Amino acid sequence: MLTILDTPQKPATGSLTERKSEFIGQACHVEDQEAAMAFVQEVRLQHPKARHVCHCAIWGPEGRTSERMSDDGEPSGTAGKPILEVMRRQGLTDCALTVTRYFGGILLGSGGLIRAYSSAASLALKAARSARVLPTQRFTIAVDYPEYEPLRRLIRNSGGHVETEDFTDRVRLTYDLEPAAVPAFHGRLDDLLQGRAQPSTLGEGRRLIPLSGNKASSAS
Repeated sequence: MLTILDTPQKPATGSLTERKSEFIGQACHVEDQEAAMAFVQEVRLQHPKARHVCHCAIWGPEGRTSERMSDDGEPSGTAGKPILEVMRRQGLTDCALTVTRYFGGILLGSGGLIRAYSSAASLALKAARSARVLPTQRFTIAVDYPEYEPLRRLIRNSGGHVETEDFTDRVRLTYDLEPAAVPAFHGRLDDLLQGRAQPSTLGEGRRLIPLSGNKASSAS
């Protein structure tokens, strides 16, 4: 799956005008419903005179995603659902997207609204910086100082990523690996440490890999 890297403080933005109504799409990275709704509320505060702030959010790992959408007073199915369909087509997760409408006095009809909200959502995502979401397994381990550099090399050579390092009387590393790489890594780790230390499992993780071109829409 893909996500976007733009933050709630600096969301990706795209806009259009349709028969005097302005539609402003804004998209950002979120990791849960609370963060998504906080972003929606911030957009409302930024646009107090807007007629509608419609939104959609998707979050969670592949196969277990959750979704939320709102038409915010537009006719049912003409705003939130079109935004959601744009996000689904691009395979996104951990993303919130709002489309703010300033009413221009001319009714657009259901078809016109669907096209306008879809287009504004697509424009926001076209401006976004995108990344692939890589599922991982996370671990932590404490080793003696002579084992620190060999362990770092082993993690790197196994396709892993060191998240944190804590230097005290020993060195504690937190790292992640792709699930398929874990069995072979643990075999090489046993050879390296000879039982002097064992990793503890921290559970599932996700690593974000920025895409070349940095456009979420390139995956559609």
